[in-house]
Amino acid sequence: MSATFYILWSDKANKFYVGHTTDAIEERIRKHNSNHKGFTGQFQDWKLVYSESYVNKERAYKREREVKAWKSKKRTQLLVGGSEHPA
Repeated sequence: MSATFYILWSDKANKFYVGHTTDAIEERIRKHNSNHKGFTGQFQDWKLVYSESYVNKERAYKREREVKAWKSKKRTQLLVGGSEHPA
């Protein structure tokens, strides 16, 4: 089953969100922007700024953990295109 590693950006939160999914990316973004109790539900303005396709969920999750381990907004900005405000 194919999977997608993705990075979202919220202007309201001024933050990136890093994740992976086996759903269609459009559906996953819709869920992030829905009114729910999780972190992303607080802002509802998430936009896709970067994605990578993988052959399976395990590889996409490995990439997610790799990027999260950076703990660096600047390094993530470089990955998505280098802009100060990616969207």
